[in-house]
Amino acid sequence: MASPALTTGYRNLTTPVSLLRTLASTRITTPLFRSNENHHNKHSPRFISSSRRLTCLSLLQTDSHHQTALSSSSNPGYPEYNQTTLSSSSNPGYPEYNRLMPCPAHNFPPRIEHMVVLEDVLVADFISKQLDLPPLYVADLIQFGAVHYALVCPKPPPTATPEQVKLFEEVTSPSVLKKRPSIKGKTVREAQKTFRVTHGDQCVEAGTYLRVHVHPKRSPRCYEIDWKSRVVAVADSYVVLDKPAGTTVGGTMDNIEETCATFASRALDLPESLKTTHQIDNCTEGCVVFAKTKEYCSVFHTKIKNKEVKKLYRALAAAPLPSGIISHYMRPINRAPRLVSEDLIKGWHLCQLEILECKKIPWPDAATEKKHDIEDCGWPSKEFAYECTINLLTGKTHQIRAQLAACGSPVVGDSMYMPAAIAEMVNPGINPYGKAKKHQEMEENDKETAVAEWFDIHGKEPKVGIGLQACQISWEDDDGEHFYEAGTPWWR
Repeated sequence: MASPALTTGYRNLTTPVSLLRTLASTRITTPLFRSNENHHNKHSPRFISSSRRLTCLSLLQTDSHHQTALSSSSNPGYPEYNQTTLSSSSNPGYPEYNRLMPCPAHNFPPRIEHMVVLEDVLVADFISKQLDLPPLYVADLIQFGAVHYALVCPKPPPTATPEQVKLFEEVTSPSVLKKRPSIKGKTVREAQKTFRVTHGDQCVEAGTYLRVHVHPKRSPRCYEIDWKSRVVAVADSYVVLDKPAGTTVGGTMDNIEETCATFASRALDLPESLKTTHQIDNCTEGCVVFAKTKEYCSVFHTKIKNKEVKKLYRALAAAPLPSGIISHYMRPINRAPRLVSEDLIKGWHLCQLEILECKKIPWPDAATEKKHDIEDCGWPSKEFAYECTINLLTGKTHQIRAQLAACGSPVVGDSMYMPAAIAEMVNPGINPYGKAKKHQEMEENDKETAVAEWFDIHGKEPKVGIGLQACQISWEDDDGEHFYEAGTPWWR
């Protein structure tokens, strides 16, 4: 196995086992691939081809956290953690390193590797050898849910090189696929569906696609919480949790370990992990229902789908809002920030919320904001804020945050949407789908350019909390009504 060579802009391996190798880095950190190019469009991938069958993709993207790239001087491509050092006795050639748990003091730039195996292999051994990672670290990645596989490699993006396309066509040609019993009866699209690798000794066959999130997105707040104190109710079929801000409900693509579901399950000493029934944003605190069984998870999903679950929120808005129903339409693209418009646009999703009450209260003082890690987003007037009670009529991601910002009343501490709301106050035409409705006069290409410029004005996702709480949740079962409330919001 050859060691990584980063000096020429790509990693050089002696064995042709990979179809694609991707390293994702942030604009604010040192890329893991060294390149003579210093400026890149943050939305556009950049391909670098090697002279071998291996090709590399370096994608510069914006990280949702201000991550700092730290590396060990003895191993430049590997993070150095401030934990007890461990090494593999069976593999003394691997660099010493520290375990993923508990959470390290620093975050590291995202790094994703895409590979296709060309012979039957044990997943953990293969990843360890090909990525030059210690076996214990790979075991931790698998426990975190950071390793995924699919029976058939997904189609490369339009920006793929001819070499990448050729390799994809080789491993997915009908003559090759028909020889694989594992995909018999499946369409190619079905066989391209990804699943998590659940244990290190899992064997995968030739042609299997692997995606490894080498640096999972971490959730250090999980280790700071007294989880038993956050439990609102424990029933036979479910648990209600007062979710702390700065935590994820059920995990991310690369981390299902540091979650409310996992830590609450451990705090309650449950025999198996709680199941996620619905989501609220990481920066939102308040009531979340977890199912104890798959059966009740399905029951609760059905109730939500049938609008039989009532959710009330408290939002601390920067400006007053009128009582009544507020309607917008959200662009159906699953990427933050979310774009909403007052105009009905074909294919966009209806978003509705009802302002039940809006009362004027003092803006939280600096000490309170600091205590709860609330970011100063530059709102011009901080004498008063407005606590709104909101009945959420539809449940879209970022809905309350995006709608309130579109109304000129962003949520206090919302570092993603408040900067854009401030910019729109100064220049009302800057949002193509704002109140000036400039999109109605634009060509499609001009719309996309204007939207990209509008997104650039938005900030990053809040690090911890904002002025938003899921304060009540209620529903009915055969045994009657279930009604639960969260505790006092941080700003009171």
